[in-house]
Amino acid sequence: MTTGIVHIGVGGFHRAHEAMYVDRLMNAGLALDWGICGIGVLPRDAGMRDALNAQDGLYTLAVKHPDGSVEARVIGSIVEYLFAPDDPEAVLEKMAAPPTRIVSLTITESSYNVDPVSRRFDPSASSIQADLDAGATPTTAFGLVTEALARRRQRGIPPFTVLSCDNLQGNGRLARQAFTAFAELRDPELASWIDREVSFPDGMVDRITPATRPQDVTMIEERFGIVDAWPVVCEPFAQWVVEDDFPAGRPPLEAAGAQFVPDVEPYESMKLRLLNGSHQALAYFAVLAGYRFVHEACQDPLWTHFLRDYMDREVTPTLDPVPGVDLETYKATLIQRFSNAAVADTAARLCAQTSALIPKFVLPVVRDQLARGGEVHRAAAVVASWARFAEGLDEQGRPVPLVDRRADLLQINARRQRADPLAFLTERSIFGDLVDEERFATPFLQALDCLHRHGARGTLQRLTEGADLVS
Repeated sequence: MTTGIVHIGVGGFHRAHEAMYVDRLMNAGLALDWGICGIGVLPRDAGMRDALNAQDGLYTLAVKHPDGSVEARVIGSIVEYLFAPDDPEAVLEKMAAPPTRIVSLTITESSYNVDPVSRRFDPSASSIQADLDAGATPTTAFGLVTEALARRRQRGIPPFTVLSCDNLQGNGRLARQAFTAFAELRDPELASWIDREVSFPDGMVDRITPATRPQDVTMIEERFGIVDAWPVVCEPFAQWVVEDDFPAGRPPLEAAGAQFVPDVEPYESMKLRLLNGSHQALAYFAVLAGYRFVHEACQDPLWTHFLRDYMDREVTPTLDPVPGVDLETYKATLIQRFSNAAVADTAARLCAQTSALIPKFVLPVVRDQLARGGEVHRAAAVVASWARFAEGLDEQGRPVPLVDRRADLLQINARRQRADPLAFLTERSIFGDLVDEERFATPFLQALDCLHRHGARGTLQRLTEGADLVS
């Protein structure tokens, strides 16, 4: 086995998704020259370095089925792992080497540094500025990838494909925008070459992968006799739809179940608005009402009724036809996936980094529905549930952590809203001009007031019954 893919951001999702697909090929005797070299960039990635290097890159993938059964396999597609703070030169040379034909990414939504409203790259982060200093040793994904591409250009080596595996609509276009904007600040001629020569295919990724818990480690050892420092647990469902644009070549991932299509956008919109948007629609109501796990809320008919109404009445009208997909079946499958108690996905996980999520998963539905004169009061209630959650206490008065890079700003605005009910919507870097749109602001105010007076369950009850939230 040799390396053909370098992946930045090796976490649970990558190991349950891309690495799993490549492993399928390798077990069939295919793609042995497409092994993955994992790259850690952040200080917290040292833990993954230690776990994988001690196990020769091997780890257990445990697929948890709704009936309680667990299907486990050892994944061997990660052939090496490099921690950039240890040896950035080794990382750069690995990416610059001719056998590397794909550099893939799961660096999370916020790490692309693109403003959600203006869609412009923000270079103000200190790490970005440090990477732009002349002669600096790069420390960020932007600096590492750009320097590796510069070396390939200087050496006459064709560029690799940059493949975003992040859960973002238009992730390839976003990656192109962010990386070329960074390169423009470093070297405009290099940026022009990257924009012209480097491929950034779009891709839609899907697999629910909760964080590994200590009890998962224990379960793997007790049930399968495997001592694994960092296994991965996930649901049975997996989907990967990718734009087929790989000038430097690619592994035959279609033989492992991936789909290669000329246009990913219909699949992206379907998944991000229905799955990820519905995650946002249930999470804050669930936490406020005292639910800890996603499946607990989705086994409550009130929550599933609200989700289906949201999907059917507000999201589905905004979607184009999706080749080969029956939307009614897809929506029913989502509820079944959310209800899988074996996965034990926490509602708190869905509530993290919301300032990067709701603008991508929920607000596009709002804007499309406003443009077509459609319903938005359920989406407005979802945003109101986030605003109520950001006040910092659930309905039993227990603290709820606000894990968000903009937590301070969100909490300030949320705590003002008892006196100024529109305070949360005034942050235009998140909501744009929606605070000025009466057709959205009015149902938001009604839902927020109802949440304060009647709680999450009372609000959902009124929404599903079509009752007046003001009463």
